[in-house]
Amino acid sequence: MDINATLLGQLLSLAVFVWFCMKYVWPPITSGLAERQRKIEEGLQAASKAEEQLNSAQDQAAIEIREAKQQALVLIEQAAKRAEVIIEEAKQAALAEQNRIKAAAQAELEQEMSRAKDQLRTQVANLAIIGAEKILSAEVDRNRHEAMLNELAGQL
Repeated sequence: MDINATLLGQLLSLAVFVWFCMKYVWPPITSGLAERQRKIEEGLQAASKAEEQLNSAQDQAAIEIREAKQQALVLIEQAAKRAEVIIEEAKQAALAEQNRIKAAAQAELEQEMSRAKDQLRTQVANLAIIGAEKILSAEVDRNRHEAMLNELAGQL
């Protein structure tokens, strides 16, 4: 056995093995690695886009929350103004009702006073007739003197 022939045979078999690996084994491994690297990059890009979208959505949500708060404040302010208007209208209605009740009471009071005056006139007229009868000691004809007594009652 010669060391040179063995070494040369091993070198030749190593060269065939390297050629075989480079021809049939290495391309699928490199393409698999390239595919995996591409998928990892796509995943990282998708994660980056998702993070950007999340940040954008959070910003948009913050903006919408701010707008909703502003709208709520506007609605609360409008409700407060409307409440003030309703209270003022209720005050005005109560004041109008008070004035109406006061006017009705005044009219009723005037009617009562008028009725009381009429009753007093009638009573005074009757007392005048009774007094005149007693003074004259003669009978006074009511029908005959009624116009005169009515005139007297109107002057009272």
